Amino acid sequence: MDAKTTGIVGYLTWIGFIIAVCAGDKEGAKFHLNQALVIFLFGLLSIIPCLGQIWGIFIFVCWIMGLIAAINEEEKEVPLIGKVRILK
Repeated sequence: MDAKTTGIVGYLTWIGFIIAVCAGDKEGAKFHLNQALVIFLFGLLSIIPCLGQIWGIFIFVCWIMGLIAAINEEEKEVPLIGKVRILK
């Protein structure tokens, strides 16, 4: 897979993320793979009652923003959580 496809697949699901890391252009799509991982991990906080619903909506909007950036081949960080780096 090329970098664009790898970035898009990385945002789709956990399984897509694993496929993108294993079979895709990891170096070319490292930014989007990191953003997708951060969004997925911070999305786990949406199980908190009351505030979790608002957080879940925010994470969904971040996911859409990240997916659109991957489709357009741009490296835009998502708000608030975009500066977190897990993959080096």
